[in-house]
Amino acid sequence: MMIALFWLMALAMFAVATRVGRHFGLIPIVSQLLLATFGLPLLMYFWIEPGWQLSGAELISPVWLKNLYSLAFALLLGHILSDVIDLRLDRQSLKIALPSFSIPFTCGLVTSVWLLPPQPWISSLAVGLVFAITAIPVLFLYLRHINYPPDATRRLVQTAILIDLTCWTLFGFAQGSLHLSSLLLPLVGACLPVLLRLLGMRQRLLHSGCFFALLVVAEHFKLNALIFGIGYLLCMAALKVPLVLPLPAIWMSRLQSWIAIPLILTFGIVQINVHAAMASLGWVQLAALLLMPIASKLLGNWLGLGWAGASFEGASRWRESLLLNIRGLSEIVFLNLLLQQQLISPALYFALMVMGLIATLLPALAGMHQTPLNLAAPARSPRANS
Repeated sequence: MMIALFWLMALAMFAVATRVGRHFGLIPIVSQLLLATFGLPLLMYFWIEPGWQLSGAELISPVWLKNLYSLAFALLLGHILSDVIDLRLDRQSLKIALPSFSIPFTCGLVTSVWLLPPQPWISSLAVGLVFAITAIPVLFLYLRHINYPPDATRRLVQTAILIDLTCWTLFGFAQGSLHLSSLLLPLVGACLPVLLRLLGMRQRLLHSGCFFALLVVAEHFKLNALIFGIGYLLCMAALKVPLVLPLPAIWMSRLQSWIAIPLILTFGIVQINVHAAMASLGWVQLAALLLMPIASKLLGNWLGLGWAGASFEGASRWRESLLLNIRGLSEIVFLNLLLQQQLISPALYFALMVMGLIATLLPALAGMHQTPLNLAAPARSPRANS
């Protein structure tokens, strides 16, 4: 009973934080990251653990909660992959994406090997990918709200899609290489659209429904959900079957903002003793994890944008570099995936989440004198303008 009460209280706190944030012109994901980074650890330290005598492990132990988490995680991952997979490659986006991915990725690998405790190679790979990732939904929301030129918006969003597709695919195959048997079943499942087409079943809702349902199953049973999701959507794209979201766009947005994202953030944070986690990192390690991902990503963006050339007359190369450094939802989902699979430590999870919050706030803070800070309008899929 107390566990259920805690989760209801947590969802209510996120709802209040989101509404308060909108009053001050913050997009929901920023308000939610602020609450998760500072509010939830304080709540656990001063009230839940000493007063309710509940640990983080106990708070995430109910079976019903794990099933709900699997559903929320699959919903968010499916939505992100549906944006990532809709790639229309062009030369300018590729020129930006190459250094924007490779420089922070290399920096992440070096940071992981030199500054962090010894860990498996896949954990170092994952840290490099976190350094490189860009959040497509938040980037698109920001660009739309500041009325960025359509062609320039398309170029930046396609660059982010290319970067994220590379990140998700590399990690998916790296996971599969560790357990080849776990790779086979997701690949077979990814071919389901081909089977449905051979059986004469061409309904978009059927293909899309199977995608989200099997994604939940793959996540729940710890199969390689990334390989399944990417492979399934590639098959749909090859068959020219568009993905249909399980709910109308407005309800999907509300479900993500009010339930799925708060659930995933809380599920990750309550498992962490923030004080002990931060104590396990030295100041040099903490500074590197907060500064190096942002600095290396900005450098890669700057070089890529210089190589590709200005997207329109008067375009600010510095401003676009900050925009492509946005993290947000994509990083949250990726970090939770790594934490649940014990590929990163709680300290690393928390430090990289703080880094993501800073990176997501930078474009708004740097552009306050030029553009409105109010970014609270609900996001549409990047596919709408791609």
